[in-house]
Amino acid sequence: MINIYERSPLVNWVLLSIAILIGIASIIYTNSLVNRLLIQEEKQIALFAKGQEFLANAEPSENLNFLMEEIIASNNSIPVVLADADGVPIDSRNLDLPQETEMKKKLMEEEIEKMKKEHPPIVLTLDSASNMKQYVYYKNSSLVNQLRYFPYVQLTVILIFFILVYSLFSYSRKAEQNRVWVGLAKETAHQLGTPLSSLIAWVEYMRLDENIGEEIVEELEKDVKRFETITARFSSIGSVPALKTENIKEVLEECVNYLQKRVSSKVSFLLHIKDDELPVPMNKSLFEWVIENICKNAVDAMNGVGDIDIYVSHTKDDKHLVIDIKDTGKGIPKSKLKTVFRPGFTTKKRGWGLGLTLAKRIIENYHKGKIFVLRSEIDLGTTFRIVLPTLKVQKVHIKN
Repeated sequence: MINIYERSPLVNWVLLSIAILIGIASIIYTNSLVNRLLIQEEKQIALFAKGQEFLANAEPSENLNFLMEEIIASNNSIPVVLADADGVPIDSRNLDLPQETEMKKKLMEEEIEKMKKEHPPIVLTLDSASNMKQYVYYKNSSLVNQLRYFPYVQLTVILIFFILVYSLFSYSRKAEQNRVWVGLAKETAHQLGTPLSSLIAWVEYMRLDENIGEEIVEELEKDVKRFETITARFSSIGSVPALKTENIKEVLEECVNYLQKRVSSKVSFLLHIKDDELPVPMNKSLFEWVIENICKNAVDAMNGVGDIDIYVSHTKDDKHLVIDIKDTGKGIPKSKLKTVFRPGFTTKKRGWGLGLTLAKRIIENYHKGKIFVLRSEIDLGTTFRIVLPTLKVQKVHIKN
């Protein structure tokens, strides 16, 4: 699974490159067809012009049926305008023009200007003695024009198809991930139930033993309660959790106090928060999971020695609460910053690499917030930022 997610960007680029190559090949091949068709049309229009010239110079007694039917009348696709030596249009062919004389003449003059830009006119010599001339103006047929744009239309269709297939694949993959995570989480919660019940009983038994200190029992009881909380977290994966208004300061202080006693004594936690009351809608159990996960990753990144600073502040409009968790660890390479929240990303020798993925899901899907790496420098540390909507935003949604 990890290899699939690590290689997915490469697979996407390969598929996109294939689509582009197909489009380029289609453009080249179609342009080749267009060029060959243009050569055929140039020959056809040259023959048409010769027929017009012969018709103008022919004697009235000559049989011109073949010339009229097989050469001149056969041109039923190439737009043509016949003009005199002064450029005044005389007649046209394969143009959709009105019957009204003045309007027809004006439109033919406009067509002549367009045709000049595509092809030079063909000169007809009507009388070699007086050097009387006429000009045949023409432009590409509609078939040629359609073929010119066809590869671009085809490339657009391929691109749209590629986007649709990729979107469906991504949606299917995410849905499969969700089913796996939900199943794994609920099965884990079920498996934890039996030893948890046993631990609760052992704590009660130890409480009755006078030889065991009360402080030890209290700490064990805290761990058992934390065990219950973790089991509840796993059970809630896959369902919509209830959000309650909590004081963020109290929640963070509780997390820090719990972690401080259970990590290396060389790790220092510092909570920077000014306001005593900062109410935020959240699911406390799941939010604590996110904080613990980030802090434990920070402890691992620092090899058990360093500082973890947690800064809490408001945005200027007071609609969001910002929590920055900064460590002094080894940092994350820039090439990995975009993949830290993907399943399988881990810097540990052992681990599933799902912690940050679940943290992102909890913050963004359940709390409608954001979580991202604010900054990271090698050997200097990493700062994760969590942005949560405040009660002010919640009230606006309710009002609407």
